[in-house]
Amino acid sequence: MDTATDAQNYIALLEVPEEKVAVLPGASADLTSVTFCIREEDHTLGNSLRWAIMQNPQVDFCGYSIPHPSEAKMNIRIQTTDQTNAVDAMDKGIDDLKSVCQLMKARLQQRLGQGDYARTS
Repeated sequence: MDTATDAQNYIALLEVPEEKVAVLPGASADLTSVTFCIREEDHTLGNSLRWAIMQNPQVDFCGYSIPHPSEAKMNIRIQTTDQTNAVDAMDKGIDDLKSVCQLMKARLQQRLGQGDYARTS
């Protein structure tokens, strides 16, 4: 980890409260169709996570919504083929999104380290 801030961010990721994610009523018995409610999140995570989940060829549908602007929660619906389930697809999507973010950070740091960019005043 590069800085104390990185360490704090890492620790914050480890301390996800249990009530952060809930499975809403109506999930299929085989879990191929599930709606998750994620608290304290918005379009920033919703759209990125939806994109990452849809990269999985075993996912038939993934969409998210913010039920109401005054409520700090996001619902994300995942429907999969019989080859996997929505819980595993969510887990893979989170891992994939994390990998993309780590790659972007590494490439940004590499370019900034090269000093090959225009500075504006």
